[in-house]
Amino acid sequence: MSKQEIVIEDIAGKYENPIAELVRVACQFTSTIMLVDETHRVNAKSIMGVMAFYRAGNSKICIEASGDDEKDALQAMVKFLRGQE
Repeated sequence: MSKQEIVIEDIAGKYENPIAELVRVACQFTSTIMLVDETHRVNAKSIMGVMAFYRAGNSKICIEASGDDEKDALQAMVKFLRGQE
């Protein structure tokens, strides 16, 4: 398992639907990708889960990925949530 704690950027202005874009990024990988904070743990490939989890910019979360392409998945998610994609 690979994981990384990050502070997410405010990406709402960059995308028409940032939640759908985040799920789209996650679904490119076969690995399981979870978004975790103090009280929630959701599957990043679940639009409903991400909608319930969604945090505004400057929030601290942990991204966990496990599977064959976990390192690439983690890197892509970090890049997206930091507004670098």
